[in-house]
Amino acid sequence: MLNVSIIGASGYTGAQLVELVHRHPAMILKGTYVSQNSADAGKTVAALHGQYAHLSQYTLTPLSDDTLAQLAAEMDLVFLATPHEASHNWMPQLSKGKAKILDLSGAFRIKDTQVFEQFYGFAHTATDCLDEAVYGLAEWYADDIAAAHIVAVPGCYPTASLTALKPLMEAGLLDNTVRPVINAVSGVSGAGRKAALSNSFCEVSLQAYGVLGHRHTPEIEAWLGTGVIFTPHLGNFKRGILATITVKVKAGTTQQQLADAYQHAYQDHPIVRLRDGFPKLDDVVNSPFVDLNWKLDESAGYAVITSAIDNTMKGAASQAIQCANLVSGLPVTEGLGVI
Repeated sequence: MLNVSIIGASGYTGAQLVELVHRHPAMILKGTYVSQNSADAGKTVAALHGQYAHLSQYTLTPLSDDTLAQLAAEMDLVFLATPHEASHNWMPQLSKGKAKILDLSGAFRIKDTQVFEQFYGFAHTATDCLDEAVYGLAEWYADDIAAAHIVAVPGCYPTASLTALKPLMEAGLLDNTVRPVINAVSGVSGAGRKAALSNSFCEVSLQAYGVLGHRHTPEIEAWLGTGVIFTPHLGNFKRGILATITVKVKAGTTQQQLADAYQHAYQDHPIVRLRDGFPKLDDVVNSPFVDLNWKLDESAGYAVITSAIDNTMKGAASQAIQCANLVSGLPVTEGLGVI
């Protein structure tokens, strides 16, 4: 059995991780932690999240420097569901021991430190850890993840976007003179549990934000290998991301070539479901799946792809479990209820 701890277990993603690890057949959850000054310290996960009322045995412990060293030395896996700065600052100490680190923040997803500082607002100084970190898009980098000590689990928007676009890029079907245009809508849980007027349910009305400057843009571009136009939107629903992506394909590309590209990319990946019709959020919410569908106007050379995920699951917690399975030598879907 794998000994596991979760840092940042009070938030939506952290609590989802608690539930997934709790029911994982090869994992034992040894500790659930929050930052030293968190108002949630001493509370149970069950008290904060009613849907996890059956998990009352997990109390949120304040984290100390001594605890970090202990976790690094004693745990097999440590999940970081923490702010970017916290992951950045704690990673050098956490990664010194035997524990494999699954980081769900954005601190180690972008390799270019200048780009990172531009979009995240602070200088990246944990460069040794950055060099060591492997990008955790599970369907695309499984071999690298399996050998990794630090895994940078992708963001929710990049997961939805890259899953849709990488098969076409790898098959050489995209017209590289025209940027893919990604319009994606997220539920309010994507903004995290901390209260703010901008993501208050009563204040949210479908709205674009981060236009031509969102921090997920360089992450998508780096791992796709081309520029994109990415526009996120906030919707007045709790969970899920629906990304609708318009691309220009090379002259002469057919609908069958698109279908072949997706089938080739995902035929051995049960988490990705290739649908006969365009997916909706209800198809994926509270599940680990990515649902994809596409349509090509062969005469115009433009295709539209739709990707649907649960932002808290495949966009965060369940993808982290996939990566944890890979670094532990387990089947990638272990513990996720996928046959």
